[in-house]
Amino acid sequence: MITLHTWTTPNGRKPLILLEELAVPYDIVPVNIGKDEQFRPEFLKLSPNNKIPAILDDEAEGGPLSLFESGAILTYLADKYGRFLAPSGAARWQATQWLHWQIGGLGPMLGQLGFFAKQDDAFALERFVKEADRLLTVLDTQLAGAQYVAGDDYTIADIACYTWIIAAGERLKDTLGDRLDKPDLQRWLALVGARPAVRKGMAWKPRGV
Repeated sequence: MITLHTWTTPNGRKPLILLEELAVPYDIVPVNIGKDEQFRPEFLKLSPNNKIPAILDDEAEGGPLSLFESGAILTYLADKYGRFLAPSGAARWQATQWLHWQIGGLGPMLGQLGFFAKQDDAFALERFVKEADRLLTVLDTQLAGAQYVAGDDYTIADIACYTWIIAAGERLKDTLGDRLDKPDLQRWLALVGARPAVRKGMAWKPRGV
């Protein structure tokens, strides 16, 4: 059984969506980052970086396995169940490069933009708006020539990018203005967002929240 320790952030929703796509049994342990639950000693054992998400697979090959970092978790689950990431060849590396692009670029830049949008720092805000727009243009250009982020097939790269773009649309619409209204980006958002597993993963909230 997979136990997912997570919260309602873009990174926290990534493995939740994938587990729904895989239709495998799993449990959720909410980690309320607003109450600093990610700093509890029991969570530190799973995630030395004190960040969600983290998983524990008590049926992993070789014995129970815990993993942190959303990209590692997505790759592990995709490989374990043989879906949403090609086992080898060019298709695998196309998806992997876009997954790492999201982890190293799109996510951090949108996260920083969210921070500086609340600060009185016009220079920093302009810098991160420009970089966010550049990254959104990169993604839109890629999607102009492909149905999904890494090509013709839906992969973990789509899941990784989708949660962050949706969060940007919800939280940064006033800051980004029409920069999210790129045609192929919007086409892809509608395509991915229509998937039942994506809808369920995006709608999850812990009780009482």
